[in-house]
Order: sequence, then C-alpha cells, then structure tokens
Amino acid sequence: MKHTIRAAVVAQFHRPRGLAGSLAGWVMAHRPSNRRRNAWAVDLLDVRPGEKALEVGFGPGLAVARLSRRVGPAGHVHGVDHSRVMLRQASRRNAAVIRAGRVTLTESSVERLPPGPFDAILAVNSLGMWPDPADRLRDLRHRLAPGGRIAIVSQPRCPGATGAVSLKAAQTIEALLTAAGFTGPRTHTLALDPPAVCVLAIKNGI
Repeated sequence: MKHTIRAAVVAQFHRPRGLAGSLAGWVMAHRPSNRRRNAWAVDLLDVRPGEKALEVGFGPGLAVARLSRRVGPAGHVHGVDHSRVMLRQASRRNAAVIRAGRVTLTESSVERLPPGPFDAILAVNSLGMWPDPADRLRDLRHRLAPGGRIAIVSQPRCPGATGAVSLKAAQTIEALLTAAGFTGPRTHTLALDPPAVCVLAIKNGI
C-alpha cells in the first residue's frame, strides 16, 4: 500500500495532473534546492542577450524566467512540457514576457519540438522521462546552431540517493551526449542533497 501511494506521488512530479499535479508544481517552484538548481544551470549555460533558447520540460517555469532575463528583449525563449498543469503554472509565472512576445510555451513532448535553430538548450531532470534519449539528443543537436550549447541537469530523487548516484548519472549523460555527436562534455556539480550535476556540451560543425 505504501509503495502504491509513493508511486502515485512520484508520478505527479514526472507528469503533473489535476489538483495533485498543481500541488506538485507548487512544491517544485518553491523548494529552495530546485530554485538554486535552476538558477545555477541557466548561469552555467551562459545564455547571452539576443540569443534563442529552448527548455525541454520547463515545469513551473523557474528557468524560463531566468532565461528570458538573460536573452533580453532581442532574444527569445521557447519551452515545451508534456504537462498541461505545468503549462498553466509556467504561463502565469512568465505572463509579462509571454505577452511581450519574448517567450513561447507549448504543451508538447520531446518528440515534437520547435524547429530552431537554437543557440542554447536546457533540460533539468527530464532526460530520464524521454523515450529513447539517444535519438532525442541527436534530434536536439540538429536543432542547435553551429557552436550552440546544451546543458543536461540531473539531481537524482530516488530514496537514498548519494553523490555516487549523481556521478553515475553524469557519466551516463556524458556518454549519451558524445554518442549523439556533441563535443567537449564537461560536468559541474552543485552541492545539494543529493548533489545536482550539469553536463555541458557543444555542437561543432553543421
């Protein structure tokens, strides 16, 4: 019984739905570690004024807000998420920049993305939910402009997760990015409990 309840709660953080999903979104938006993790990841991605950025799995829209500030009025932020609840929450949080035409948020899956090209792509704790991550990363590479950057972030949320679990996640992400044709993958670690890892890589060539 406990396992069933826990599985139902975890499912809401994977794809929030209904009232329980709204609560999960509120938790994601207000948990201090989540706020630190999103700000840290956006800053590592080093998005610049005038650039075009994409977030895959934007959740309650914390990173979208920070990305929009970094790209400024001349840039644009696109975001996709497979949860209608998260689309509503993120749209409310970013209402002003959406009205200004600087942010576009869509309820969609990683298999149906805007065409780009993008200068920067971000995914925070969503890679594990993608069908066939290797294919999806190859697709994302095609949507990046030459020299574009990608940041894949993971903070394991499984019971008893440790730094070793985070390190293993980073190694898996690095291998997937390399296999997808990205170059220079490098891992950064944020001292949370458990640690968050951000793997950055670049698209070289066409």
